[in-house]
Amino acid sequence: MLGRIAPLDEEAMDRARQRQAQLAKPPGSLGRLEELSIQLAGITGKVRSRLDRKHLLVFAADNGVVAQGVSSAPQSVTLQQTVNLTRAKTGASVLARHFGCAITVCDVGVNADIRDSDVLNRKIAYGTEDITTGPAMSRAQALEAIRIGFKLAYGTEADVLGVGEMGIGNTTTSSAVLAVLLGVEAETVTGRGGGLTDESFQKKKDVIRRAIAINQPDASDVTDVLAKVGGFDLAAMCGAFLGAAASHRPVVIDGFISAVAALCAVRLCPRVRGYLIPSHASFEIGYRLAMDAMALKPMLLLGMRLGEGSGCPLAFMILDAACAVMNDMATFDQAGIDDGYLEEIRRGDRFTVEETQ
Repeated sequence: MLGRIAPLDEEAMDRARQRQAQLAKPPGSLGRLEELSIQLAGITGKVRSRLDRKHLLVFAADNGVVAQGVSSAPQSVTLQQTVNLTRAKTGASVLARHFGCAITVCDVGVNADIRDSDVLNRKIAYGTEDITTGPAMSRAQALEAIRIGFKLAYGTEADVLGVGEMGIGNTTTSSAVLAVLLGVEAETVTGRGGGLTDESFQKKKDVIRRAIAINQPDASDVTDVLAKVGGFDLAAMCGAFLGAAASHRPVVIDGFISAVAALCAVRLCPRVRGYLIPSHASFEIGYRLAMDAMALKPMLLLGMRLGEGSGCPLAFMILDAACAVMNDMATFDQAGIDDGYLEEIRRGDRFTVEETQ
């Protein structure tokens, strides 16, 4: 799977930069939109990209660690919201429908039988084990989850993908995975998730510390980390990021849990980073650390912390704007403008770059 992931197309990115320099505007005046249009050229190999087919992939699974009281919501919420996601009744699915995005909800480990045909059944087991008593899953199960996510993302006909999740207790597993990958204490990366009392919040951090101490995951082996303190949803999401990159598709990171899965994918294959597009800055404390570890910055500051992939439809609209700028703006020649007045600005930009090198 990793061998299919190629570096970004540098030649296409150079052509995209040249076109941006020709568009009738001061250089850099459209900021992040310009950067995104160049990144998209590197991903697709086309200067003028179109992202008409948008698809949100949501992976659902339960986590045995909820037995330790780390979540304010009962485990039954995973089942109900997994089904509701297919009916445009959750935050993410309402936004997806509003903006015309397709959505696939994939059961990789919900602790119940789901008879709704709109939920894709790829169940590995009925939830993971309690990570305070041993590994969440076997290594074989972790690899199976990664393959499921990879195949789903790789096989889609979408032009752009987003990756979300549904699973009570998964901020605990995500915090545990992130703590191991970054080599930091549980307190550094652990937030309140869906909302906890002070007492429950302290318990959550204690649970993460205990899980790491008991399982001793190998930080240099992402699969080992996912198997010992992760979840089926996290592993499948990691695979989806790999599959998107392998198929030359831009892929949007949602919030905290999605960011941890993306970091897992980047640790497995650093080339994945070029295909990643963060959506919103999650309210969760560990989100910024995961972003810093990948040298990425979110596009939106909305105070969101829902999960489910809710940031992805919003990010898709920003990407559409980046494509519109690149595809439809007039050049200086087409607009009948002599761009000579910008030469001093362009020289100044060059001098600034040279002085910093």
